[in-house]
Amino acid sequence: MNKSIKILTVISLLTLSFHFTKAQDKLSGSFDVKLNGFVENKMNASYSNRILAQDADRLIEPFKIIEEHSCWQSEFWGKWFTSAVLAYKYNPTPELAEKLKKAVYGLIDTQSEDGYIGNYAPESRLKAWDIWGRKYCMLGLIAYYDITNDEKALESAAKEADFLIKELNDKNAKIVLMGNHRGMAASSVLEPICQLYTRTGNKVYLDFAEEIVRQWETPQGPQLISKADIPVSERFPKPIDNWYGWEQGQKAYEMMSCYEGLLELYRITGKEEYKIAVEKTWQSITDSEINIAGSGSAMEAWFSGKEKQTLPIAHYQETCVTATWIKFNQQLLRLTGEAKYADEIERTFYNALLGAMKPDGSDWAKYTPLSGQRLEGSEQCGMGLNCCNASGPRGLFTIPKTAIMQSEEGVYINFYIDGSYKLNSPGNQTFVINQITDYPASGKIDLRIDLEDKENMEIALRIPSWSTNYRVFVNDVIEYKTGDISPGSYLKLNREWENSDRISIEFEMNGIVHRFGDSPEYIAITRGPIVLSRDERISKTSLEAILTPVINEKGYIDLTEEVSSDPELQMIFSANFIPESYTEQGSQPIKVNLCDYASAGNSTSSFPFFKVWLPQLYNPRNQD
Repeated sequence: MNKSIKILTVISLLTLSFHFTKAQDKLSGSFDVKLNGFVENKMNASYSNRILAQDADRLIEPFKIIEEHSCWQSEFWGKWFTSAVLAYKYNPTPELAEKLKKAVYGLIDTQSEDGYIGNYAPESRLKAWDIWGRKYCMLGLIAYYDITNDEKALESAAKEADFLIKELNDKNAKIVLMGNHRGMAASSVLEPICQLYTRTGNKVYLDFAEEIVRQWETPQGPQLISKADIPVSERFPKPIDNWYGWEQGQKAYEMMSCYEGLLELYRITGKEEYKIAVEKTWQSITDSEINIAGSGSAMEAWFSGKEKQTLPIAHYQETCVTATWIKFNQQLLRLTGEAKYADEIERTFYNALLGAMKPDGSDWAKYTPLSGQRLEGSEQCGMGLNCCNASGPRGLFTIPKTAIMQSEEGVYINFYIDGSYKLNSPGNQTFVINQITDYPASGKIDLRIDLEDKENMEIALRIPSWSTNYRVFVNDVIEYKTGDISPGSYLKLNREWENSDRISIEFEMNGIVHRFGDSPEYIAITRGPIVLSRDERISKTSLEAILTPVINEKGYIDLTEEVSSDPELQMIFSANFIPESYTEQGSQPIKVNLCDYASAGNSTSSFPFFKVWLPQLYNPRNQD
């Protein structure tokens, strides 16, 4: 696969997109990215030890044995493969190119004459996870076409879709009654169906997409548009008999997957009710489900979890949910260019997502609590991995092309990650932005612009929602400071830029104490986008000790950076806390160590205990 082929593919897809869509994205990704530092190390670890290490033949094997009735083996190929395509876009090595080609043609070789790619026995077709698995096969095949222009992959995806449409029609089957979770698992096939339409122009796919959405709104459907005003955990009664069966209408991962498809359909049709439903649901999830680390769900379902996050929670923060939440926000960021979606991605990436990844990148946690241990998940379906091992990198490898994006007006700096980013300017010249930073360890960022010809354009800098104080310099002259624009929005620099221009940003990284609840009250501490945690590996004081933070005159907790002797602990800070005391005069402050949440309890060789939310003493003098 050479660069000319890939560029041709991008150009042809853009042409098709404009021809078959009515709503255009505000932002598009950088087309060549090289990261450095901490984030690069995470990418490289996953690339080598998860993406390249996967035995693709094992993922293809179930498609040769057409005897399944209930399991979900057919999802694993597509999840791993779409992760691998994102990894290839970031780092297009010949080794991964060959692995992708072999995996695609190995899957295509299993396709039947009628177009079916799957592993379900004929009598069980369309049931359980069959359509869900077909969706992931189509997503993988389309992703391969997008990076290679290989028509055989697109034709195979189209044949799979054609057979699904025919089978549903022949059996007079409603897709919302197929499979699990009120049809959300099956009808999330909406996403690749829309992708097929934009790449082929075949109206059959658009008609099928609209039919899926029509069925959503029937009494038997998940009503993802009409129930958009209802909190996601309250849309249907809690299942009585089978938590993971058809009655479960709160399943988090599958619900967001459907909304990703609805955004694709919005791009095609321009129907505002689709976008409005997605935005309302995003707000509901943000308001009622997403915790301090940027994820949610219990037993894989929405459960009004934001208000319960200090509790020990069963099967908390499924990694499939975490990765899909990042992808969901990326869809909305790409479409709208609104900073709130980048804020959510950043928080989730540095905390919940990296916290789910094993330090060497070889494995991903199935669930990641806010307190307790990060325990290993189990193998599923005899596949040698579980769904979250396959899903985690799908969130991880969205980051490089989202960090800096381009618009018709210029450039959006979404994430402050050390590296070089190649983009196209509004004047259609190729240029590079180099970021030099150790963010989020510090709040200092330098941007250097490599631009052949002078050009007027906009460079939009995201001022994170957590920011308390900041300064922005252009060529060493201060241009903006705290108060010029509100945190949680973009600071837009419009000027004529020339080669070697510099932008410097200084974010004050205060230790912010978050208080939650009343009886009992808990506190948690963040620094920049990072949630801090206690960890028994760096603690001289028991994790069960009751500690009151010492707050300075500005209302923050003072944090001192400590040197980490453990390579698995990325960041360590110390702070003063007052321990519980039974003496009249109370206790003097003691130094307590905290580490970043992604490192907390995260080890290749053990399962150390950790804690984010720290309980506080109940004091009747402080109560009304």
